[in-house]
Amino acid sequence: MNELNVVSKLSARGYSRRDFLKLCTVMAASMGLPLSAGEKIASAVESPTRPPVIWISGQGCTGCTESLLRTTHPTLEHLILDMISLDYNETLNAGAGHQAEKFMEQSIEKNIGKFVLVVEGSIPTKDGGIYCKVAGTPFVDIVKNTASKAAAVIAIGSCASWGGIPSAEPNPTGAKGVSKVLPGATVMNIPGCPANAYNFTSAVAYYLTYKKLPALDKQGRPKFAYSRLIHENCERRPHFDAGRFAEKFGDEGHKLGYCLYKLGCKGPVTYNNCSILGFCDVGSWPVKAGHPCFGCSEEDVGFSIPQFVEADLEKHSLFTPSATPADITYQRGGNTTATAAGLVGLAVGAALGAGVVASRKLKSEEEASNQ
Repeated sequence: MNELNVVSKLSARGYSRRDFLKLCTVMAASMGLPLSAGEKIASAVESPTRPPVIWISGQGCTGCTESLLRTTHPTLEHLILDMISLDYNETLNAGAGHQAEKFMEQSIEKNIGKFVLVVEGSIPTKDGGIYCKVAGTPFVDIVKNTASKAAAVIAIGSCASWGGIPSAEPNPTGAKGVSKVLPGATVMNIPGCPANAYNFTSAVAYYLTYKKLPALDKQGRPKFAYSRLIHENCERRPHFDAGRFAEKFGDEGHKLGYCLYKLGCKGPVTYNNCSILGFCDVGSWPVKAGHPCFGCSEEDVGFSIPQFVEADLEKHSLFTPSATPADITYQRGGNTTATAAGLVGLAVGAALGAGVVASRKLKSEEEASNQ
């Protein structure tokens, strides 16, 4: 794909070359790279030597593919499909059946050691993997055989990263994540249910630009997206620090936007950027919509701890103050809003170790209720 093709596609949709460079600069900033890296990303996207991508799906709901299709930065969906040369995706294939499978095989054999393998959905391993087959072949065998010929392997979504919903107890199909099926291999995990499409596209842009995966944490997640607790930048954080919690759905605290920890929110023990990078470009995410985070991007949280059970704060008792200030508005008569009052609690709580104070308060309340 040359520059003329990119510019013409953008122009046809009302976007300029400058808009395209802005998009690449935003991607660079989101990964903690200098703004000058935006030009390198642009060059990589425009390069005619795009690595092919083989996107295969196992036990999943196709939510990650759907999430990718709903990104609305300037023609991002078109750019991503073009810049990574998507050669196979069961949901998006123009062909089907033997035609699609033959094309995938040809693409793999032609690009051994050059293509990127993206896996969506968990992988059943019990009874030889018979619980998920594609074209008569167990999905687990497809993953192993394809990964052995790929230049890089990306697991998108919690199902591909950890096993997700299919792996929850009693896990009748023996569902596992990609890294468990490919022990010893480097697998970049982009967990989420679904994964935020911009975490995926930014990671791919990095790979195209620098010919290597971005820095990963110990769970194989790109650090630029999964290095901070959701709790640290949550808009309900001031209420947590001030000890204001919704006790049940629909109560006064819930209506006022109080912290959802007591309703089972796993934000204090979950690493992701949901609270600063909303979904589908509308800026929303579960907690903002009034539902507790269930920790889908953590292997031992999202599909292991019951959804409405409180997270164990003893393992994560030290929280850092929010990196973004709370939105403060004032009502007539000198009264502040609940958010403004929460900010005061944040300042005091941060100085005294807000996370510890809040967790102790919760613990004492529980003990009192049990007496």
